[in-house]
Amino acid sequence: MSTPESPAQHSLATVTALLTQVRGQTLDVSRFTGQAHSACGPALAALPPRYGEVWRNLLDRLDSSALFSEESCSFSQRDLLDSLQTWLDKAHSQLAASPSAP
Repeated sequence: MSTPESPAQHSLATVTALLTQVRGQTLDVSRFTGQAHSACGPALAALPPRYGEVWRNLLDRLDSSALFSEESCSFSQRDLLDSLQTWLDKAHSQLAASPSAP
């Protein structure tokens, strides 16, 4: 029997699904950033503050990248999406290592 998913873990799973949609071009970047920001609240509450700082920085940069029609040297959407995936992987690991993640 598997353990129930915490709200924080569920929020990360939701953001992971949204990231898959934006990578598959079934969700635009602007919608992704808005939905991901809303969905990640429970995870951010359970993670150390530095995760929130990095999260907001990545979303701000990704949102800014949507202003460019092509890859820019300052705002590579692909690199930012890869960074978000890395953030999600680390956040999952951090929650799994926490003794009582909410």
